[in-house]
Amino acid sequence: MTLSDDRFTIASVLGSATIHEAAGRIGALPPAILPADPTWQIAGPAYPVRCPPGDNLWLHRALYAAEPQDVLVVETGDTEPEWGYWGEILSTAAKTRRLGGLVLQGGSRDHAHLPTVDFPVFSLGRCIRGTIKDRELDHGRLGEPIEIGGVAITAGDLVVGDVDGVVVIPEADAEAVIEGGEERELAERTAMERIRGGETTLSLFGLED
Repeated sequence: MTLSDDRFTIASVLGSATIHEAAGRIGALPPAILPADPTWQIAGPAYPVRCPPGDNLWLHRALYAAEPQDVLVVETGDTEPEWGYWGEILSTAAKTRRLGGLVLQGGSRDHAHLPTVDFPVFSLGRCIRGTIKDRELDHGRLGEPIEIGGVAITAGDLVVGDVDGVVVIPEADAEAVIEGGEERELAERTAMERIRGGETTLSLFGLED
């Protein structure tokens, strides 16, 4: 199922936590993957990329293989920001290609300049250590299924990210999850109105002894 632009917009507004809950608490990527700028939000179809550790050649290739609005979701195998795979130049190229964002299982750099480019970068954090570009290595992949933090990711899956984290939802479930997120958001607004009116969270959620 291909979502319309307005459904991606709604998913972004709902946010990663609401989408995660509406999906039955699945799809959350490692919590260390966060935006370089806390104001950034993303929602779009996943374009999976696999990079060899310490090598960003496949990111350069992915820029021109992905479609506008796609979110690059990159598996490197890193659990800490050991390499700076991405920086201002790649952000500028991705912005020019009108991609939707980057979710990187690795480090990024040029964080002082990334907000001026205004291409959303989610990574494990800052790292100035540079990468290689080995054309002899054939360990990278574009558009094929990957896994990050136990979450399987395939092309077209819904990616939603913000300052709380990143969640990936299977494409076939995305519309139903967004609908569930809208219902959850309405229920939460109602709950907050009742709390402001004097009700306790204990009584509201049936937590009293």
